[in-house]
Amino acid sequence: MTDAMAGAGEEAAASMFERAVRAIALLGGLLLIALSVTVVVSVTLRSDLVGAAGVPGDFELVQMATAIAAFCFLPWCQLRRGNIFVDTFTLKLPERWQRRIDAGWDIVYALVMALIAWRLAVGARAAFGTGETSMVLLVPSYLPIGFCAALAMLVSVSAVVSARRLLGAAA
Repeated sequence: MTDAMAGAGEEAAASMFERAVRAIALLGGLLLIALSVTVVVSVTLRSDLVGAAGVPGDFELVQMATAIAAFCFLPWCQLRRGNIFVDTFTLKLPERWQRRIDAGWDIVYALVMALIAWRLAVGARAAFGTGETSMVLLVPSYLPIGFCAALAMLVSVSAVVSARRLLGAAA
């Protein structure tokens, strides 16, 4: 296999990864839209005009869906270099060094997110073991925690991809 073919394969895989991460971010957006509609319906039902009970478990849905949606957005944000960073002390360095420093921080972020993913997975396993559920809807607690664990690991992988891109451009 030639270097050109290997490079093309890596680019195709990176493009596929980026499309998957983008699709997950879009799903997070759809989840928030559905959540917003649910909250509006629930508040409307509780209003003086209707006087009915709201959507059962609406607060549980808000808690779970907000956490999942946030983790859906983080990988795409990382790949697009959309996270906040402070470069006050590195502005005078050559761009090559700035990229290397940024790649180093991406690796730190990847490690922290891997740690968070691991602990979320431990929490999901514990919730599964105890059969813990939400109070109103009786949703098994391990489901949203497990989704967040998987998405946190995706953030970690995205940070590694981002670091590789920076190091490739810094060479």
